[in-house]
Amino acid sequence: MASVDLNCDLGESFGRYTLGLDSQVIPLVSSVNVACGMHAGDPMVMRKTVKMAAEAGVAIGAHPGYPDLQGFGRRDMSLSPDEVYATVLYQVAALAGFARAQGVELAHVKPHGQLYNRAATDAATALAIAQAVHDFQPSLVLVGLAGGKLIDAGRDLGMTTAQEFFTDRNYTDEGVLVSRTLPDAMITDEDFAVQRVIRAVSTGTIESVTGKTIELSADTICVHGDNAHALAFVSKIRNALEEAGIEIAPKRAIA
Repeated sequence: MASVDLNCDLGESFGRYTLGLDSQVIPLVSSVNVACGMHAGDPMVMRKTVKMAAEAGVAIGAHPGYPDLQGFGRRDMSLSPDEVYATVLYQVAALAGFARAQGVELAHVKPHGQLYNRAATDAATALAIAQAVHDFQPSLVLVGLAGGKLIDAGRDLGMTTAQEFFTDRNYTDEGVLVSRTLPDAMITDEDFAVQRVIRAVSTGTIESVTGKTIELSADTICVHGDNAHALAFVSKIRNALEEAGIEIAPKRAIA
């Protein structure tokens, strides 16, 4: 039976600002990526989100981003590899502390936003992230864009990797995400998006933004549930996967 992980980025509230429908999303996914306080989140939110995920029995991952709270980690920053290493290690270790306090362990690490995008194409950034995660705990699953440099860096270090596919984002002919600055970055046709998910998991191929067939491995699928409409879409994708006979389960590190 084919299987795939269903993941969502959570814990993005901070202070008096509430973002997302975390408590409603968690039962629908198999893995969560929790913001670590630099692009979103704060210690109280991190603790609360980890607790909810632990009680639900889903895999918990750290979601480190650039230190850019105002820009939500979506602006590029010219950090050196050493700075990337340090900021990733800092965030992963912080979330791991909250997980351990709940009696669970981190399962994976997935970078956020522009840090994620840069790691997909820039080998030095990818290696810095992978090395930080490896040095903290080499058994953690490293999540990155399918076919990207971060996947290569993790594999070179002997780590278990999970190649990620985005349900609501268009891809270029080269297999990278279409920039959010472009009008065709997002997919709004839900039926097309669901069909594309099933195709990606079943055949390892999708259509690019130009209609070209490109190869793409999908170990884990990213969904967003930050509003009522998105939440219904997550449920729709989950139901479609189950109806197609595809098991939903987190990717585990090789023991």
